[in-house]
Amino acid sequence: MADPLDKATSKAPPTLGEGCLSRYDPDALDSEDGTDFPGAAELWEQVKPSRDEPVSG
Repeated sequence: MADPLDKATSKAPPTLGEGCLSRYDPDALDSEDGTDFPGAAELWEQVKPSRDEPVSG
């Protein structure tokens, strides 16, 4: 019988680069990885700072 905990684990998608430049491979991502966000553009328009606001930091 297979180990039932094998089904409960998640695996990170493949990455490109190393160290600080490491990032997920965009060609390996799909909707199962949570990359489908149809409202992203609308959300960004709501939360992005306007050009008139000073940048804090």
